[in-house]
Amino acid sequence: MVIRARGVLLDIEGTTSSIRYVYDVLVPFARKNLRNFLQRRWSDPAVQRACETIARDAGAASFKAWTTGLDEVAQREKVATEVERLMDADVKATGLKELQGLIWDEGYSAGKLTSHVYPDVAPALKRWAGQGRDIRIYSSGSVAAQKVFFKNTDVGDLTVYLRGHYDTTTGPKRDPASYANIVADMNMPAQQILFASDVVAELDAAKTAGLQTVLVIRPGNAPQPPGHKHDAIETFDALELA
Repeated sequence: MVIRARGVLLDIEGTTSSIRYVYDVLVPFARKNLRNFLQRRWSDPAVQRACETIARDAGAASFKAWTTGLDEVAQREKVATEVERLMDADVKATGLKELQGLIWDEGYSAGKLTSHVYPDVAPALKRWAGQGRDIRIYSSGSVAAQKVFFKNTDVGDLTVYLRGHYDTTTGPKRDPASYANIVADMNMPAQQILFASDVVAELDAAKTAGLQTVLVIRPGNAPQPPGHKHDAIETFDALELA
């Protein structure tokens, strides 16, 4: 499949990496280490910022308002309970993703985590970067989590091929406005950017914003609605960028 594109925007789960790795490894790691992490790192400014966002995601005016009358131990427990609730419901909340990213960063730094990527991913990134393509990531996971994810893959550091990252602070992945924001940041015409994802609703939003799209079909991915209007591939080897 030949596609003319200067820029490449990639999803992570189900596109570059197995969904099962996220749900079988990363999420359980965050759940297992959640309370211990909060106890050790409670005063860390990054943790406090994540907690502030969690409180606002929950509808509160601030973390202080959300935890009025609670001592520090009770505050930590309220955060942990809310994080567990969000993970149970698979909510793509910004504060949750920020806190998960901090926990995963510790795991990667300690050598306890190594990211899975499909075998065709690293060669494709190297090939596209060598051609001068502007390769970026758009995922519900925080930008910090994305960076540590690609820095610690099972085939080495892939961040050398990536020029940018976007998360839910850019906007929801099913909202065309989010892709318009990304187009503006990438500073090139929308039709010169290819977005690859395993979710048709995301591709629909990107196409509405003028991007080119391709549906990525990987083992274990959820079935997508029939009748969608996106070209499909099973491996990046099938893509030739011109």
